[in-house]
Amino acid sequence: MMNIFSHGSPKSFHAYPSSDFDLESGSYRKTRKPKTLLSNSRKMLKSLGNRLHYYYKLHPILFFFISLSFGITVLIVLSVYESQYRGILTSQRKFDLGSSSSNPFSKYQNLVMVAGHSVFISNNCGKLDSEDSWYLESYQKHPGQAASFLSHIKEGVEIAARDEGALLLFSGGETRKDAGPRSEAQSYWAVAESQGWFGKKEDVRSRALTEEHARDSFENLLFSVCRFRELTGSYPHNITVVGYDFKEERFAQLHRSAIGFPEERFFYKGTPVSFTSKESAIKGEALVRTLFQDDPYGCLGPLRRKKLGRDPFHRSIPYPNGCPELEELFRYCGASTYPGTLPWP
Repeated sequence: MMNIFSHGSPKSFHAYPSSDFDLESGSYRKTRKPKTLLSNSRKMLKSLGNRLHYYYKLHPILFFFISLSFGITVLIVLSVYESQYRGILTSQRKFDLGSSSSNPFSKYQNLVMVAGHSVFISNNCGKLDSEDSWYLESYQKHPGQAASFLSHIKEGVEIAARDEGALLLFSGGETRKDAGPRSEAQSYWAVAESQGWFGKKEDVRSRALTEEHARDSFENLLFSVCRFRELTGSYPHNITVVGYDFKEERFAQLHRSAIGFPEERFFYKGTPVSFTSKESAIKGEALVRTLFQDDPYGCLGPLRRKKLGRDPFHRSIPYPNGCPELEELFRYCGASTYPGTLPWP
């Protein structure tokens, strides 16, 4: 009798790795592979596909509407979940921005903003009232112009000194190429520092900061409000703007209305322009007001071109980071007033 397990057998055990040896019949039989989850899933999908195809042939119109309804339902569910997810992220972001640890100036409620008009370029702070110490455009080169900048700085310091709940912001970006990468805001802060804060150093210096990206008067206001939110965790209850007296209508009416801030809580403190430049300044202001009446957000035409020209160093503007509630306002561009909701207290 042949030994089926002998090495010389033509049908040795090792020759059939995928077979089982049947002791009763003395032969090998092929092992049946167990059904896998994948094969079962394929059969189920194939069966489902066949049924759907059958129903489609039987009632094509009904099948179409059912499929459409199912797709719309899925989109609605996804949009609801997306809204909830965004809401959670926004709430978390507001919490992070509003926590006391990230807002070192949270005790201040009012904003005093001094709008910058020039960059201080002198290395000698003893000549603050000299026109040669400031970078001036051709239309600014009048006797007494530098002194008017000093009056703005001093007025802002004195207003802040009278209000312990106020944060003082000097606003203005790096607007002049030939002046170098120096901002108007830093220039004003440095001048105030050189003057000992006009006798109010202990009261004001610790709460006087800068907003260094504004390129026009509208951005002076909007960016300073955002900067205030970034520093305090809340929006200002009152706003006081310091600038030239002939610009009051532009700020108090046009710019204030554009951001929807309550009129009863907005104040403007104007100082006179130099006598030699008053006439030309008033004519130029009338033209600028007309442009802002047609383009209140300064995002079109000549106002936009002027703004781009005042960004010679291509600074990236960080806003609305720091004031997420104003994100849509920052994006808005139109001839009519922004229609969305605003966070003013």
